[in-house]
Amino acid sequence: MIQRAILPFIFAAFALVASSADSLVEDESVRSLVGRASVIDGDTIEIAGERIRINGIDAPESSQLCEDDQGRSYRCGAMSARALDQLLAESRPVRCEFVERDQYGRFVGDCFRADGLGVAVAMVRAGMAMDWPRYSGGAYADEQSAAAVEKAGIWQGEFQPPWEWRAAQRNSSPVAPLTAPVTSDGCDIKGNISRSGERIYHVPGMRDYDRTRINERAGERWFCSEAEAGDAGWRPAQR
Repeated sequence: MIQRAILPFIFAAFALVASSADSLVEDESVRSLVGRASVIDGDTIEIAGERIRINGIDAPESSQLCEDDQGRSYRCGAMSARALDQLLAESRPVRCEFVERDQYGRFVGDCFRADGLGVAVAMVRAGMAMDWPRYSGGAYADEQSAAAVEKAGIWQGEFQPPWEWRAAQRNSSPVAPLTAPVTSDGCDIKGNISRSGERIYHVPGMRDYDRTRINERAGERWFCSEAEAGDAGWRPAQR
């Protein structure tokens, strides 16, 4: 009889635990991350080990080349990463509000500097990233139009939208050229340690990039942006 009497209380306890678990999952989905951000590339940062994709924008990839107003190629992906690093350094910490998880499991969020400036708005307005209508619904179209009129950032010359550039890379010949780098987690900047112990990084297009080999056991490593390499104590190769 006593056992029967306590069964309703046991079931109620299980229901309460289940309800609490659901609540925790919901809270996890709407959480925000606040902290000092490390820049991965022009639209991706990292806070406390969590990689964050900035919602609604797309920046040139780290190995992507664009043309300036004189038709000369330059590393627009590296330029975008440097611009984001400088933007965030002006007002710390960064706060990112959760939007969703992308197909790679990354936290996608709306990010803001300590002074309240929207990171996505600022990057598009500076011409360092593009409004990505597929995910933004055109939220940054006005900022993009203003940047294009002023020929700011990548709008100074010719370029491919990053999503088109990535598609072109995927659709290129399935047989990779001999000079294609073997990257780590999609990061293609090589952090090499010279015989004298100097830490030097090489980006695609530099003279010694193709012949540089990375030995991670010796302390060498891959970087996703020049800003990340600089923060870790590596300097750029001279050529």
